[in-house]
Formats: sequence, structure tokens, C-alpha cells
Amino acid sequence: MPRLYTFRGKSADEIKKLNNEQFMQMLTSRQRRAMKRMGHEYKELIAKVEEQKKEKPDKIIKTHIREAVILPAWLGLHFGVYNGKEFKDVIITDEMLGHRLGEFSFSTKRVLHSAPGIRATRGSKFLEVK
Repeated sequence: MPRLYTFRGKSADEIKKLNNEQFMQMLTSRQRRAMKRMGHEYKELIAKVEEQKKEKPDKIIKTHIREAVILPAWLGLHFGVYNGKEFKDVIITDEMLGHRLGEFSFSTKRVLHSAPGIRATRGSKFLEVK
């Protein structure tokens, strides 16, 4: 039996029926404050998403706004979130509601070191360099 996802006691179907103001009341004060203070950037992103949903819902929506709080109207959409170098593909699911877009597009990678270079260690001091 699949697990039923709930957000603050409401199912995903109930949340999808809420408008942005009603959903904002379910968020924490930090998230509400971030949404209010983002101003025109956030409003432009919301308008861009609404326009994209009407035209081509499967097309990727590219954005640099990593601190945007994920809204219920965005469920199922594809976002290209900029991580400082490239746009990472993020598909919005139920569990992502209330989080920020940047949380799903990591800006740093794991560092994989290789062997030390020539004369990088004390033991390699006596090796011949050719």
C-alpha cells in the first residue's frame, strides 16, 4: 500500500486546491518572510510558471532564484535551477512543498583527489624528473 503524503495534516489533493495566500499561512514564519521580501523577482517567477503551465507544461523553466519557496501550483513541473555553473534539472514532487529550489540543486560537488604529483611528498623528493 503506497504511503499517503501529508503536509501539515493535509493531503496532497487538499493542498493543490489552496491558493498561494492560503498555502503561505501553513508555512513557517521564516518561509513567509522570505516570500514577502523577495518582491518582484518572486512575482515574475510565479507569472512565468503560470504562463509556462498554460503553453507547454513539460518544458523546463530555467531560473536563477534558488531561494524561491516551492508552491503547490508547481507540482509536477520541471525547473532548471542554476547552481553557479549550470542549470540542474529539478522535478517538483509532493515532498518538496515548502522547501526552496536551491536545496535540490547542489552548488558544490564531492572532491575526489588522485595520487600526489611529482615531488609533492618527502619520499618522491629523490625520484628523477623526466
